[in-house]
Amino acid sequence: MDTLRARFRRAARTAVGLGALVALVALVAPAAPAHAAVPATPAATPTFNGTVWSVAYAGSTIYVGGDFTAAIVRGKSIPRSRLAAINADTGALLDWAPEADSRVKAIAVADGAVYVAGEFAYVNGVKRDSLARLDGQTAALHSTFRHSILGKPYALAAGSGRLYLGGAITAVNGQTRTRLAAFDLRTGVLDATWRPTADDQVEALVTYGSRVYVGGKFHKINGVSGSARLAALRPDTGAVDPGFDPAPAYIAFSVAVTAAGVYAAHGGPGGRVAAYDHSGASRWTLTMDGDPQAVAAFDGTVYIGGHFDNVCRSSRTGDQGVCLDGNIPRVKLAAASATDGQVLPWTANGNGVTGVHTLASSEALGKLAVGGAFTMINGISQKRFAQFG
Repeated sequence: MDTLRARFRRAARTAVGLGALVALVALVAPAAPAHAAVPATPAATPTFNGTVWSVAYAGSTIYVGGDFTAAIVRGKSIPRSRLAAINADTGALLDWAPEADSRVKAIAVADGAVYVAGEFAYVNGVKRDSLARLDGQTAALHSTFRHSILGKPYALAAGSGRLYLGGAITAVNGQTRTRLAAFDLRTGVLDATWRPTADDQVEALVTYGSRVYVGGKFHKINGVSGSARLAALRPDTGAVDPGFDPAPAYIAFSVAVTAAGVYAAHGGPGGRVAAYDHSGASRWTLTMDGDPQAVAAFDGTVYIGGHFDNVCRSSRTGDQGVCLDGNIPRVKLAAASATDGQVLPWTANGNGVTGVHTLASSEALGKLAVGGAFTMINGISQKRFAQFG
């Protein structure tokens, strides 16, 4: 009996020791990452012979707009006049081929329609002043969606039954609109009641929940203090939402919103990407040695595109944005944890002077689309468009 009791005590001590060891390992071992970036090698897709300024996912289709006049597929040039579509699953160039006579700067999709804005005067040979609606399958131009835009549009977003337009615009159809306007998605008519005013240009629009997020160069929207450069508006009235008050010091070029927060690509000394919660409180900031110009977020990761070559290890920058306290090389593209802004090992280095102009993500597909003026990714030819994932 004594021998059995001794064996039992030894077994119990061993079990306790193993439990303590397991607990110790759990404390010191690195936790599995809560996020995983898409693969850093681009998938096979068409590329383009001119700058890509806008990309947008609609299901398994990527719509692309820019300055190009041709897509390049396996070395063959195929005419595409500033607009194209790609199968996101296979990477194949689709037959969708409307023609715009000048730059397409922004794209939004809703209910089977593709809305495009830019510097064009004609689409499919028909007069369209900087704004048009196309069928997402046939590329046919919508016959009654026709508006006159005074000024340059830079951004589009669809949601809450409306198409929102932003830029350096001053009038639509002869009616005053101060850098922001909206249209009814069902009828296509100019919204008579959504009339916020921004005192300088609007660069970015995002619809999310019960807000329209607006980024740009402005100092006030609707004359409201604290609405500078990044603000949230009511989708039905255009009133400034006082529950979002980030007050950044620098222009917002691009905005992305998820359930976890709001992410903005800002200019400034070196440029920076900032994360905010839904009230506008700052969560983290990353500084670069060049402006980030695009931001996208999904699956716990924030993707950043721009004309930077490094992510700085501190916020201190010197002449021309040089990092003063060390840097992490990331050329034109980078990825960070959405939780704390930690720079991830994901490395998809681009090239060129202006680099990346636009990003779009599809959480459903687990893919990231990138457009810009780059011609290489990680030293391999990849002209002006890439898809990761």
